[in-house]
Amino acid sequence: MTDDPRWADVFGHEEPYPEQADGIDAAIDAAADGGFLALEGACGTGKTMLALTAGIDRVRDPDSDFERVFVLTSVKQQLRQFETDLETINANLPNGYDPVSGLTLVGKADVCPYARENRGGIDRENVYERCEGLRERTRNLVGEGGETTAGSLASEARSQQVGLLDSGAASGSDAGSTDGGAAADYLTVDGEPTPYPPDTETFAETEFCPFYAGFLDDVPDDGDPMEAVPFDATELGHVDAEELVRLSAGHGSCPHSVMGALVPEVEVVIGNYYHAFDPTTTATFTGALIDDSTFLVCDEAHMLEPRVRDLVSDAVADASLRDAVSEITRVVQPLSFEQGGAESEDADLVRGELEESDVTVEELEAVREFYADLRGEIDRRVTARLDRDRPDWRASMRELEDDEIPLRDPEDPGEDAITAWANEAGHRDRVWSRAPAVGATVKRVLDSLSAEDKRRAAPGVGRTLNAWYREGHTDFFRAVDLERTHDETEPPDSWRRAYNASLALYNCLPSGPIGERLGEFGGGVVMSATLEPMDVFREVTGLDHLADRGRPVVERTYGLSFPPENRASFAVDAPKFTHANRGAPGERTDARLAHLDAAVTVARRDGNVLVGAPNYAEAAWFADELDARLEKPVLLDESSDDRETESLKDAFFAGAGKVLVTSLRGTLTEGVDYRGDRLAAAIVCGVPIINTARPRTRAVIAAYDRRFESGFETALTVPAVRKARQAIGRVIRGPDERGVRVLLDARYARESWNGVREYLPKHEREEFQPVSTDMLSLALDGFETGE
Repeated sequence: MTDDPRWADVFGHEEPYPEQADGIDAAIDAAADGGFLALEGACGTGKTMLALTAGIDRVRDPDSDFERVFVLTSVKQQLRQFETDLETINANLPNGYDPVSGLTLVGKADVCPYARENRGGIDRENVYERCEGLRERTRNLVGEGGETTAGSLASEARSQQVGLLDSGAASGSDAGSTDGGAAADYLTVDGEPTPYPPDTETFAETEFCPFYAGFLDDVPDDGDPMEAVPFDATELGHVDAEELVRLSAGHGSCPHSVMGALVPEVEVVIGNYYHAFDPTTTATFTGALIDDSTFLVCDEAHMLEPRVRDLVSDAVADASLRDAVSEITRVVQPLSFEQGGAESEDADLVRGELEESDVTVEELEAVREFYADLRGEIDRRVTARLDRDRPDWRASMRELEDDEIPLRDPEDPGEDAITAWANEAGHRDRVWSRAPAVGATVKRVLDSLSAEDKRRAAPGVGRTLNAWYREGHTDFFRAVDLERTHDETEPPDSWRRAYNASLALYNCLPSGPIGERLGEFGGGVVMSATLEPMDVFREVTGLDHLADRGRPVVERTYGLSFPPENRASFAVDAPKFTHANRGAPGERTDARLAHLDAAVTVARRDGNVLVGAPNYAEAAWFADELDARLEKPVLLDESSDDRETESLKDAFFAGAGKVLVTSLRGTLTEGVDYRGDRLAAAIVCGVPIINTARPRTRAVIAAYDRRFESGFETALTVPAVRKARQAIGRVIRGPDERGVRVLLDARYARESWNGVREYLPKHEREEFQPVSTDMLSLALDGFETGE
């Protein structure tokens, strides 16, 4: 390496790109002062290696206070890229260097041995409920005053194998045998054997989790869980989910518990936004990572604001209110029976729990009445809304669409209708404030009364309604969300047959929670291919707030470093593709036909072509029209599950050139690898601004207006331009690739009152030169011929 900087030893390649070296230095310098590098880097910048190198350098510098790197990314492909780059770093460390230890965080469904094999009555749908139930019973059996020890439980589970082996031998069974002899029925995970039976039901007396018991048995008396990890992570380097399960389950220990023990101990932890911003996840699992000894790498940071907004928003479902009422009733019932002269074995247990929790029977009954009345108020409001807007709704429930009932004027941050109703109905401050304590007590009582594996509704309902009561109205918007469903168990004339309803507490301005959480880390890198304009990004993520407190925020923007002659970039001056201009899908307006003609011009070129429309309805129209006018196959991406999307991608990549039409707000325009000859061109039709008629969207705009004085641009326009830039960024992924990138809409081509050209970074404004619609074909021909 040319200047042989200190970080060269942990850089995974022989030589960095110039931008890479500059970015590593900038990140290290910023972190040394407790600050952050805000980095926009086009494909080919090497952002992943840049960020890992800077973080590992800080961790391994004996004069630094950093102890670990914590990587957050919202895209699975990027998660795998961090794993790959970390493996590259380890493979190229100088002789004598210990490998960099790393761990990928995943959910219980991905590492639970029973869930992975769909055994023991545990699958990916119920794994969380079943896991908590089995763990709690295991803890109760081995805890203070418990009936046995963790070692005895693990031995009991292993002894099941002996019994099964003896049974198999006696009966001549050869289940699981490879040589014709008898063999025990071991649970195997991904083909690897474990020491335990495949079904928890085989355990005598009480069902428990043998893997969790095995983990507890390995924890020493001093309580250090790291001592229970059955392998040396410092020798292995990075441990992904598959390796974690193999090493842990094969030893007879719980992979999820082992993962939790490793979290504060390894040098690099790779996870997603939940692991840093979801209150439940951080409270129970990753809290040890959130301090000033952690170097944060926040990847795909253009998604930070919308993703965290969802995580710091909350909702309580109508069905959860119903379940909470039932749960409270089950708690007070034994006492009611006793007062009525009937005997109740559970009354003493309930009284004891209430005394310990400082919750009274009167409070339980008050909260229960509140929840029941609240359900009635939701019922009244939903029925009134449907009667007003869809008088025939009872006869046409299957035609109803998702809806939202605002509980205040979106532009006026006054008291919401539910809070006002509660005050008038006599449900005042105390019932809101005591709801969390009531919920926690109800859970403890019911868990003591029943061995049933079940998530209790009352705790979550209590916490959310308490937040509803506490949070202000300026930054939070409240509504009744109606999500389409079909529930035959509900009465035929009830809206509950057609809708799941929720009271939604929506955080319009997540910059505060984002900035506060970022500030808890010691420093790091926030990065994406599309962060510009930086001033807007800094505002909405709270980075400016950190800078005001003396935490430096350093900016870097790097454009494409690949040969410019390999790409053609056009901002086509077509009529603005707005809702007002284009009309409804199928309406053949001048704007619609101009965009269609341009899309046909681009799509006719050789190779795969991606066409991005503002939404799925427009995508369907484009697909139909292109299919009628093109000879190559046209594929349509519709809002679908992951499996269907993966199948569509495989079909697009296979064989000769095709056209794939999708929504610019879907999953195929960012985070997807179109490397090599997978994509020859991408065309963006219009600016994908979300529907502004939704009350929640109007509330966000109003909140941003109050905070930043540019609500529409900050909340909607800038994120929409980033979506468009993500789509065109799919085309050129390497130095030898050639391709065409087209931004189709006058708002990209020239300045106007609602233009977006100013939101492109300077290097893209220079590269995406305006071209008229009638010159697009000639410009494409010039690129093809090299003229």
